[in-house]
Amino acid sequence: MDYLKNQIETLNDLVLINNDRVEGYQKAIEELKPEDADLKFVFQERIDQSRSFHTELVAEIAKTGREIEQGTKLSGKIYRAWMDVKAFFSGADRKAILDNCEDGEDAALRAYNEALECEELTPEQRTIIIRQQASIKISHDKIKAMRDSL
Repeated sequence: MDYLKNQIETLNDLVLINNDRVEGYQKAIEELKPEDADLKFVFQERIDQSRSFHTELVAEIAKTGREIEQGTKLSGKIYRAWMDVKAFFSGADRKAILDNCEDGEDAALRAYNEALECEELTPEQRTIIIRQQASIKISHDKIKAMRDSL
C-alpha cells in the first residue's frame, strides 16, 4: 500500500509543479511591457510544455485508478516556489521577470530531482520524469541565457 501511495504522491507533486509553472508563466506574460513582447512567445512555449507534461503525468496516475491532484498548492513533500515567484512580478522590468522565471525553473528542477529519489516509480514513470526534467533544464538554461544577456 505504501508503495503505491508514495508513487502517486510523487507523480501528483509533479502534476502540481507543472500547474504552478503554467500559472507562473501566465502571470509573467501579464506583467510584460510592450517592448518585452518577444518574451510572450518564450513564456507561452513553457506553458504549452507544462500542459503537455501534466497530461503525461495524469495518464500515469490514471493507470493506477488513484485521485489526481488539481490546482496549485504548496502542500506536499516537494517544495514548489512558483507561487511565491508569482508574487514578485508586479511592476518588474525584463531582467526581474527573467530572474523570477529562472527561480521558478530552479524550483521545478528541484521537484524533479526529488521525484527521482522515489524508489517506487515504475521504469516507464522514471523515463517520463527524466525526459521531462531534461526539457525543463533546457528551458531553465534558455531563460538564464536571456537574463544573462541583459
